[in-house]
Amino acid sequence: MREELSRLEKLIGTAALEKLASSRVAVFGVGGVGGHAFEALVRSGVGEIDIIDGDVVAVSNLNRQIIATEGAIGRLKVDVAEERAKSINPDVIINKHPIFYLPDKKEEFALEFDKYDYIVDAIDTVAAKVDIIEEANAIGIPIISAMGCGNRLDPSKLIVTDIFKTFNDPLAKVMRKQLKERGIKRLKVVASTEVPITPKDEEARTPGSTAFVPGTAGLLMASIVVRELIAESEAYQT
Repeated sequence: MREELSRLEKLIGTAALEKLASSRVAVFGVGGVGGHAFEALVRSGVGEIDIIDGDVVAVSNLNRQIIATEGAIGRLKVDVAEERAKSINPDVIINKHPIFYLPDKKEEFALEFDKYDYIVDAIDTVAAKVDIIEEANAIGIPIISAMGCGNRLDPSKLIVTDIFKTFNDPLAKVMRKQLKERGIKRLKVVASTEVPITPKDEEARTPGSTAFVPGTAGLLMASIVVRELIAESEAYQT
């Protein structure tokens, strides 16, 4: 096993590292939350990762997105994320999908849901989130979904829970209704219990954000993915 992963191997063992190396994870959205989740998965030795994001790096991303630098502005996020991943682990397989996932156009995207060992949902659009969750639920692929991280300041208020146990989260409230209508009774999420802060510019539709709340959410998601992927490994002990 690669020397770069020797510190992780001390915790989880060789068999668990081999499990991660043979795993394929999809990350929908590589922004504030998804970018941190993606990089943590790369640094944990996940062997193959699909990244799905049609956006480009913007100046306003610099305060919170780990892939965002001055030199990356205007470039596709999936291209920047791939370069960063390869600079960490040249052997990682990155499948780039520079698309905005939309339910009514998903047949055009040729995503291989049945090939994924885990799905990370870190996008904002409710219709797309619900559709991804439905796809995962239909074929039994584990998924973890990010709820709202905007307009919050305290990362210690983030929790991993079921969506039907969330509170103080407007996005989760909308999602719960949509999922109930589709007969989906459970969903693992990372959500904040912090009451959202009203932005200073009350007329702004774009939420405020920090470097630490989305990043912490992404790291929590990656932690869950890694631990669940290796849970059945004989060498891994919680």
